[in-house]
Amino acid sequence: MDFTEIDSLKSELASLRPLSGAELQRLREEFMVENTCDSNAIEGNTLTLRETALILREGLTIAEKPIREHLEAIGHRDAFEYVLSLADADAPLTGRAIREIHSLVLMNDAKNRGVYRNIPVTVVGAARTPPPPHLVPELMATLTADCGAAPPGRHPIEAVSEFHLRFEGIHPFVDGNGRVGRLIMNLELIKAGLLPVNIKFADRRRYYDCFVDYDENGSMDMLTGLIAGYETYELKKYISILKS
Repeated sequence: MDFTEIDSLKSELASLRPLSGAELQRLREEFMVENTCDSNAIEGNTLTLRETALILREGLTIAEKPIREHLEAIGHRDAFEYVLSLADADAPLTGRAIREIHSLVLMNDAKNRGVYRNIPVTVVGAARTPPPPHLVPELMATLTADCGAAPPGRHPIEAVSEFHLRFEGIHPFVDGNGRVGRLIMNLELIKAGLLPVNIKFADRRRYYDCFVDYDENGSMDMLTGLIAGYETYELKKYISILKS
């Protein structure tokens, strides 16, 4: 896949004046609210974008929506802020960091938060069954080690795509795997000097098909293309703001 446009946009963004602290905070907050809404919606949360914003910005309670959905929004926000802190510190991705992200995402599940699963699971629509629980710690250790030893010259979007597909295939947690996986995706994109991306609820079918294609054909191209498209959009948006 050709990443020439993304690399060019990344260079152009780097050449422009930096965003002020207030501007960066506003854009990150807008992204966080939208990303929280979409990422949770992919997993079945019914909060609208406006409801998500009211919960996260105003601390309001939406009367007709369950507390669980409120906690999912708050947990995702807290996990995103933790991801930003890891990216700012350029911290290596470790099993501990992944479990910390999961612990925040699953703040409403005291039993399972931050703990690798100890039971078999199935994924509806998946071509493969996730590995048995006793293999999860070893597989996750291998995955994070591979992430830290990416071959020179490999484009970050390719590396992020492979990690996400392998992570979701391991399915290391009882719940929250999709949300955690997408947060890790953004952590690694930011560390690579790119922008976080938001996989929209409206594109969920295309997103699911990426995993089917990988399971059946071993191809990462669908997910790589999806992430690249979102990255191009985010880079162009930031550049437009800075040029306005």
